[in-house]
This record gives sequence, structure tokens and C-alpha cells, in this order.
Amino acid sequence: MDVKSSQVTGNAALHYAAWQLSRKGWNVMLTSRNAKGSDLFCSNDAETVVFGVQSKGLTKRDPVGLGASIANLRSDWWIITIHAKTDAPVCFIMKLQEVKDLCYQSDPLKSRTGSASIWLQPSAFDQPQFREAWHRFETLT
Repeated sequence: MDVKSSQVTGNAALHYAAWQLSRKGWNVMLTSRNAKGSDLFCSNDAETVVFGVQSKGLTKRDPVGLGASIANLRSDWWIITIHAKTDAPVCFIMKLQEVKDLCYQSDPLKSRTGSASIWLQPSAFDQPQFREAWHRFETLT
């Protein structure tokens, strides 16, 4: 996939997630796209609840790459958006611990590069309890 295309997909997913969170009453701030960590920071009006969101955008139901180390996963919440550039994106809302519990880590000894990588298989994130589960943010306020 060409970098520009994946960048546009990521941007579409990020802005869609920000729009949805704003509609649910959260103040949403986008971070620098090249920064490590959260892509969005959200707060309630009183700023008594603040949380980070990692956004992942996909054109179709594919595995989600998470990097080389589970220790580097930081954001409180994860929003995985499939069909990000269509008129009908689908989001999966997950907590950080759920991502860690459900991710798959490759064996570095068996990989071509000799390094580990982690990802979420579609069957891990595409579950009814995560699909369009925007209501999960309601309990935070």
C-alpha cells in the first residue's frame, strides 16, 4: 500500500473518531501525527476526566499492526476503524488492557527480520462488545 493512501486512511479514521467523540460530549484535541502515543486527547467540560485515544484506520477488515513491543502501547482507549474512507465506517472501541490481552506477538526467532512484532487479528477486535461501542465512554463522566 502506498504511504500516501495509508496516511489518508489514517486521517479519515482519526477525524471520524474525533467527530463521534465530540458528538458524545467530549472535548477532543488532535495531537501531532508523528508523536508517539495517543492520537487524540479527550476531556469532559470540567476537565476532571481526561484520556488518550489511539486511532487505527483500515480500508478493510485486516490485522492491525501494533509495533514491536507490547510495552510501548500507551493510550487508555483504542478506536479501530475499518472502511475508514467510505460512507459507512465501522469502529471498534477497546480499552488498552483489552488490546494487550487480545494481541498476537510473533516469535522473533521465526520471523524473517529476527525481531518481534505484535498485532490484533480481525477476529480479536471484531467482536460484538467492541463494535460501535461508543456507549463505553458514557461511564467515564
